[in-house]
Amino acid sequence: MRTPRETILAALHARLSALPATALRGEVLPERVPAEGLLILRDGEPGETEVTLSPLRYHYQHRAEIEAVVQGAARDIAFDTL
Repeated sequence: MRTPRETILAALHARLSALPATALRGEVLPERVPAEGLLILRDGEPGETEVTLSPLRYHYQHRAEIEAVVQGAARDIAFDTL
């Protein structure tokens, strides 16, 4: 069974996969970038736990990062398109 964190990250990756650029998750930057661009989803770290005492709750703020790479003469337009 997937954890809620994994479910959310998988859904974010699915949304990125719908874009015209190639979407990867947790991969190393390849030597060649596709012409349409490249998006790499980095899972990030869950960060420090915050605790609420009444009622007892644990809160995490998790930040995932998206690395966007485009190349070529029209890279500004390609980046805006993403």
